Amino acid sequence: MTQRTPDTEEPAEPGAVSAPEEKRFRILVCIDGSEESYRGLRYAARLGGGVDADICLLYVRPVDQGLRSGGLQVRVARENMLNWGLELPGIKHLEKGRDMLMRLASMEGDWDEETIHRDVQGDPLGDNATVYTNAQGKRLILKLKVASDIASGILEQWDQFKYDLIVLGASANWAPAPLSLWDPAVAEKVALYAPCSVLVARELEEGHGHLICTDGSERAQRAVEIDANIAARCNCSISLMSVALDQESLPEAQRNVAEARKLIESMGFEVKDSYTPVGSPIDEIIEQGQHFSLIVLSDTGKSALKRFFLGSVAVKVLEKANHSVMIVRETES
Repeated sequence: MTQRTPDTEEPAEPGAVSAPEEKRFRILVCIDGSEESYRGLRYAARLGGGVDADICLLYVRPVDQGLRSGGLQVRVARENMLNWGLELPGIKHLEKGRDMLMRLASMEGDWDEETIHRDVQGDPLGDNATVYTNAQGKRLILKLKVASDIASGILEQWDQFKYDLIVLGASANWAPAPLSLWDPAVAEKVALYAPCSVLVARELEEGHGHLICTDGSERAQRAVEIDANIAARCNCSISLMSVALDQESLPEAQRNVAEARKLIESMGFEVKDSYTPVGSPIDEIIEQGQHFSLIVLSDTGKSALKRFFLGSVAVKVLEKANHSVMIVRETES
């Protein structure tokens, strides 16, 4: 095991930035100890099972969360966080997540281990990461991050290392409470402001496929293409849906589905089913989506501020659905 303990600038976490010729699929899984977050992790393990995929497990905690009163010495922050033996919030959740990945992803063989530390002003512990790398270059990163609030910490992590997908659970633990780390706005904030695709897990059950919703726009077609590749990573079936507002709009919805099907088949994948109901897009998508593991929608292309004030079908479905939803955005470089 190697250690990095710089006093100033944090080095890039291994695997966070790859050479241009090596395109890796990077998944950021946000852990809060809830069952929903671990359901999201199990799904991420399927998506990130290939040697070209890296998974980062992230736990965000407020600055100086009881550390001063606990008498924690700064030197502790220089050691492998998994060896601290402390009941520090986040460590046991990350350990559980790591052990789950070791089982789910069949992570046998030798893995090199490296620790990384970055000082954070006002917090004796700072940011800490443990990085596991195997001979094929696949990486598992455990990250204990300090931030002013949870959503900001998640978005800051993306800004540093540019992930393709953020996965987080719609946790029942988000109910406001004095000691709660999470709140009901975390998933919504991340979904609104993240520059990449965001998957919010709610009672996520594997094996029921992806329902990709399209309105025929160029952005929706790109989302179809992106999720077809994601679904292929976990051998998930693909179904398509386009909602007509009225009977006059039905031929357009049928064309939307036909074009999406043509695109998916041109990529070498199959479409299991297709749906073109008439009615409210939000209601129809939520109703049909309950039969699938994941409802997939494209981003509107509006700015985060406009999405917040004007809303969108994707955001409304995310708010109202009782099942898992993924909002697809092409990752910014």
